[in-house]
Amino acid sequence: MLIESFQNDKIKNVTKLLADNRFRKKSKVFVVEGQQENERALHYDFEPVEFFICENIFKGELPDGKIHNVSEKVYEKIAYRGSSEGIIGIYKTKDNLLTSFIPEENSTIIIVEGVEKPGNLGAILRSCEAFGVDALIVAEGKADFYNPNVIRSSVGCLFGMKVYDAENEETLEFLQKNRFNIYTTLMDETAEDLYQRDFTQRSAVLFGTEHSGLSDFWIGKGKNTLIPMSGSIDSLNLSNAVAITCYETLKQKKG
Repeated sequence: MLIESFQNDKIKNVTKLLADNRFRKKSKVFVVEGQQENERALHYDFEPVEFFICENIFKGELPDGKIHNVSEKVYEKIAYRGSSEGIIGIYKTKDNLLTSFIPEENSTIIIVEGVEKPGNLGAILRSCEAFGVDALIVAEGKADFYNPNVIRSSVGCLFGMKVYDAENEETLEFLQKNRFNIYTTLMDETAEDLYQRDFTQRSAVLFGTEHSGLSDFWIGKGKNTLIPMSGSIDSLNLSNAVAITCYETLKQKKG
């Protein structure tokens, strides 16, 4: 059966999942668009509920599971990126409990506090995955992990990363219990260059929001660290700062 109506209940459900964070959380499912992104979700054992396929666009191998065929007009309605690749999957969310994470002896963790922009979170996930960071903790987070823009901007890297949502107090307790070296990015005279820090041991680097930085909660909780710069600008985009830090941790581990 080909779905051709925007008024179809399943199409209405997909549209609401795309637009409404609260509805996604309540439903405990989320939307994945694109062939590569769906392949990554399946590879990392996310449980699919159903797929929407536009046969005129989709060129890949059909996934196992419940499939609904949709017209091009309907697909363009429910696709976040328009007529891209012809596949949309609905998957069950996973719990993101920090208590489930068991770090290795030389684990590196990136922590972003209060991140709001889904695109920024997606870019951060992409850097963390690319440079072998062991986990990303979103402290006091305001962005939904399963927002379509997070998945799109991370190119599906969300699925292969250990990502946890936690309050500041829980995050600090976890770091202290597991004996992490804590590096904060507060702007003051105590900060030392990133390249002088030792990331060959358990390390956690904390970043705040672009407009206000880390909150006062983290004052005195770690060693202040900065990325040295020689230009006239004294700050970087959050995702760029995370990417540079992730690369430095990998470089040190590679020796």
